[in-house]
Amino acid sequence: MTPVITLDGPGGSGKGTIARLLAERLGWHLLDSGALYRLTALAARRAGVDLDDARAVAEVARNLPVRFEPAKGGGTRILLDGEEVGAELRTEACGADASRVAALPEVREALLERQRAFRRPPGLVADGRDMGTVVFPDAPLKVYLTASLEERARRRYNQLKEQGVSANIHSLLQELADRDERDAKREVAPLRPAEDAVVLDSTELGIDEVLQRILDLARERNLA
Repeated sequence: MTPVITLDGPGGSGKGTIARLLAERLGWHLLDSGALYRLTALAARRAGVDLDDARAVAEVARNLPVRFEPAKGGGTRILLDGEEVGAELRTEACGADASRVAALPEVREALLERQRAFRRPPGLVADGRDMGTVVFPDAPLKVYLTASLEERARRRYNQLKEQGVSANIHSLLQELADRDERDAKREVAPLRPAEDAVVLDSTELGIDEVLQRILDLARERNLA
């Protein structure tokens, strides 16, 4: 089957950046599963759907009018019903909404096959919170990327400042801690490393170091 490398971990661990760079280096496809949950939350909000109404939100997820397109200069454009929404998806409010809808079993089921459809030759790098445990349990390389809460908050703070978004480090710490707890305690697909995952703590590592370690793991498994 088409090989998959999964990257799971909590918010702010750097897995989104690493997944994108890894996919570019390998020439593989990329799945940003978090974007699908953020898109679902955003579309539900825009449609006036109660985020606690599992059936209604799942219906939104099944019918997402979304497209992922290559962006000029690299990266990906995310369009919801024809409108580019990448910046809106990166807000903390959208992230919190995504965490809420991701806890709904009906929503996770609605998005499961859509995520698996990203598995196409020559390979897929899948970034999320349950890629290795639920979506691609047969992946030959599973990485659980983490970092200390303080470091993750610092990274998110710097990221938002670079985007010109006002941020408060103490609020970010609390938001990340709350999301960690929600993700770890949800009944369906709780956030945890797969049994055969390689746990990689990036607190003291730079992006290039993390990327190189994962590439080395891929080579050990004859994936690169």
